[in-house]
Amino acid sequence: MPPSVPLPADPLARCAGWRRWCAILALAGGAAWLTACGPRYEPPLAVGTNTWTGYEPLYLARDLGLHDGLPVRLVELGSTTQSMDALRTGQLGMAGLTLDEALTLAQEGIALKVVWVMDVSSGADALVVRPGLADLSDLRGSKVGVEQTAVGAYMLQAALRKAGLASADITVVPLPMDEHLSAWRDGRVDALVTFDPVLQVLRASGARVLFDSREIPGEIVGVLVARKEALDCCSQHIAQLLQAHQRALAHMATAREDALQRMTPRLGLMPAEMDAALGGIELPDAAANRTMLSGPEARLARSAQRLAANMREQGLLHRAVDAASLIDDRFVRGSTR
Repeated sequence: MPPSVPLPADPLARCAGWRRWCAILALAGGAAWLTACGPRYEPPLAVGTNTWTGYEPLYLARDLGLHDGLPVRLVELGSTTQSMDALRTGQLGMAGLTLDEALTLAQEGIALKVVWVMDVSSGADALVVRPGLADLSDLRGSKVGVEQTAVGAYMLQAALRKAGLASADITVVPLPMDEHLSAWRDGRVDALVTFDPVLQVLRASGARVLFDSREIPGEIVGVLVARKEALDCCSQHIAQLLQAHQRALAHMATAREDALQRMTPRLGLMPAEMDAALGGIELPDAAANRTMLSGPEARLARSAQRLAANMREQGLLHRAVDAASLIDDRFVRGSTR
């Protein structure tokens, strides 16, 4: 059991608190699987995610029993910062990241590959403001909360660029994702770069969206990455995980009401809010993933190259990254090599 700690009144924060304790316990011996792959003992492959609508089909697959017998453990963390740190240290074998975060780790020399596109944001990432702010130019002098990740910085820079403002024109308030709601409710920020499911809660409370990912189409992409060690030892299990993911997507298409009912308790949303959140993203199936990841005209490689160039211009990458070499298409081709 997690240590006895006082839980906050806010239900989303309460869930996040428990998940942080569970994640800490789950990762306590997390690096062991990297060195213990062998015929006598096969520890579960640790797959980490932050709380994000685009990763929810992974949990739906587990809830549907599609992970039964599969040596995989889903580990939910409080932020993508934690996921990136756990990948750096080998405590996770796989994780859900945005494409720009994968590029950031590749720049650092972390040996990982993008194996699947989980989602493409089309409105689910946004900059929201209090009702008194009518236009992006009104951000001048405001306190803007943002998670200190590449995607947070990228979204904020894109919004400021549209407004004709610079970072020096605002006060940036660094906020991990699990503090977004409390910071908003406590009045610590005037605006916030956030994403679903928190975005749905803020909109319901009166927050106004002034900029979202529809204005930078195809640039906020959620991907599943795997460390080299995970690919070397556990490619068959990764393939089974992705097969379960595809079956969960099919369940969402054929039994949406049941899928919504199963997914909402974990995210603290009502079914209608969950449905709206899913409307802000695209969830590519196997066929779409083949188009995005495989072959000389792979769309993701081209998108990654453009994104890497933009990140270098904004100072988010400090050296060139060969984005094409970041992609491993064995799973979209149906081969585990």
